[in-house]
Amino acid sequence: MALRNKPQWELLAEPDLSKVPVEEKHYDALLVGGGMACCGAAFEIGAWLPDGATCALVDKAALERSGAVAQGLSAINTYIGENTPADYVRMVRNDLMGVVREDLIFDLGRHVDDSVHHFEEWGLPIWKKEGSEGKKLVEGGVPVRTGKWQIMINGESYKCIVAEAAKAALETKGYDLIERVFIVKLLLDANKENTIAGAVGFNLRENKVHVYTCKAMLVACGGAVNIFRPRSTDEGKGRAWYPVWNAGSTYTLCMQVGAEMTMMENRFTPSRFKDGYGPVGAWFLLFKATVTNGYGEHYVKSDRAKAELEKYAPYGLAPVTPTCLRNHLMLFEMKEGRGPIYMDTAAALNAFLEEKKASGMDEKALKKYWKELEAEAWEDFLDMSVGQAGLWASMNIEPEKVGSEIMPTEPYMLGSHSGCCGIWVSGPNEDWVPDDYKWGYNRMTTVNGLFTAGDGVGASGHKFSSGSHAEGRIAAKAMARYIRDNADFTPTLAVSADDLKAEIYKPVTVYYENYQKTTDEMVNPNYIKPRHMMERLMKYTDEYGGGWSPYYMTNGKLLDIVMQHLQWLREDSEKMAAGGLHELLRAWENLHRIWTVEDHLRHIQFREESRYPGFYYRGDFMQADDKDYDAGGWKCFVNSKYDPKTGEWTCMKKKCHQIISD
Repeated sequence: MALRNKPQWELLAEPDLSKVPVEEKHYDALLVGGGMACCGAAFEIGAWLPDGATCALVDKAALERSGAVAQGLSAINTYIGENTPADYVRMVRNDLMGVVREDLIFDLGRHVDDSVHHFEEWGLPIWKKEGSEGKKLVEGGVPVRTGKWQIMINGESYKCIVAEAAKAALETKGYDLIERVFIVKLLLDANKENTIAGAVGFNLRENKVHVYTCKAMLVACGGAVNIFRPRSTDEGKGRAWYPVWNAGSTYTLCMQVGAEMTMMENRFTPSRFKDGYGPVGAWFLLFKATVTNGYGEHYVKSDRAKAELEKYAPYGLAPVTPTCLRNHLMLFEMKEGRGPIYMDTAAALNAFLEEKKASGMDEKALKKYWKELEAEAWEDFLDMSVGQAGLWASMNIEPEKVGSEIMPTEPYMLGSHSGCCGIWVSGPNEDWVPDDYKWGYNRMTTVNGLFTAGDGVGASGHKFSSGSHAEGRIAAKAMARYIRDNADFTPTLAVSADDLKAEIYKPVTVYYENYQKTTDEMVNPNYIKPRHMMERLMKYTDEYGGGWSPYYMTNGKLLDIVMQHLQWLREDSEKMAAGGLHELLRAWENLHRIWTVEDHLRHIQFREESRYPGFYYRGDFMQADDKDYDAGGWKCFVNSKYDPKTGEWTCMKKKCHQIISD
């Protein structure tokens, strides 16, 4: 059994903050994050910044394997191709139950394919249909689609390929790439109201604080994971569907400086292969698999399923059932005692084999085809979710012979997958965009000079990897214009570097003042360790905020309780203790999670309906109220704003405009 880490202070037996150096740098443009959005911004921004301008990308990890695509991917989920941007808007609007920013979605839809074409140019292998092999997409190559919007790739090195292009673009312009620095706080300008001026973070490899000033900033650090109790326990507790290092930093950093948030009540609760969290998309779309309940019934075609979907018209009656309602049907079956739910992998694979037999394929060719089919079934996970393949192997599951359980996971918060929480941003300044959707530069938040993309942009889901990259490029172009228009702006910080250093290292100070007062450093009445803080957060959100244990159910009374617990957590976070840089990382991630989940639950508390059944339920308002904003209903945006001067929160409704016809 491994022993716990001993105190790791690298300088002295006791910490002396005067010996921790502070590095201060100024840039015109600062990119915070290392995922697809920031890679897109890094690739694009050099073409638009004025000559002599400076830029840096700061990543908590290493760019090559940072972000949601870090482990790889087996498909690009957003490629318009023969479809239209208007069709794309309709799809997103339907899947997110009618409340989306159509201007942002349309804007993305008309640009996303260009990023995909770049990926292929940089070396990403994209599957092509028979007859167009060897042709790139721009040359007329026809991709293998697994649905209307997805195309198959060999994507184990997807992120490496995209990161390499971003690095090359930064290097060509003489811009900086700064890795292993965790940005924990944004800084407003001391002289110019509501204007971003910089950011502060710390180095994850040595004791050093980094203070950056800038004229404009893009924050795109992904969504939020480990804010609800996971289904996995003990040694598997770190397993999640979305990257475990996504701590809600995008949302917290921006809300803390006063950026208006939108749709933070929206969470994504994906259905995935049980325990391994392996994605199910390729099985549904490529292999045409179906799901059954524990009795082998294809319940989605049953009369009881139709009756449930009718309750959520018009979305429940749409040709493609929204993701949350597919979850709802699964939960309904389980609560009625007809679980577990299985992906019928065996029937799907054998259906392909029978089709080939019927076509007259000979025995030798059939055996070869079967081997290829099996390989594709496993490769879906080996490309992006190796743990799921390992789980199948350890449990003697052969997908061509038996089905595999699927189950809704714990909730996540994100704005680029099948979720749409995030930050309220200005849309493109064009005639067709409603005035209340455009107030500044494209993808700029309500804080001057502060931009976001990918998971950061709210009310605009289904971007996935390609869309996040394209949106980073859109934001970068707008940032460059903002910097040109504000060339005479000199950012000024109101807080000294020493004060910022003391704030960042407070958990270390708390630890070293108290760790010798008990025989076990993990149990101490004078502080709380990051691990224990996370356990408390997950318990409260799960039991009171509608996690998986109460079948995603909450109500006004339960939300009152969890909000009180969150206030106590915020108070206790002042006594969080870190014995080294890794725990300091965990401490600050916890702070970001607490802020993010508080805003999430404030939104659920404010929205008195169940807009996303299957993702969460308000037990006291079980139905969706589809009257629009003007009629006093809830077919509208719920926005929130934290005032950094007063510390007060405000929640409000905002009108949702339909721009694209049905």
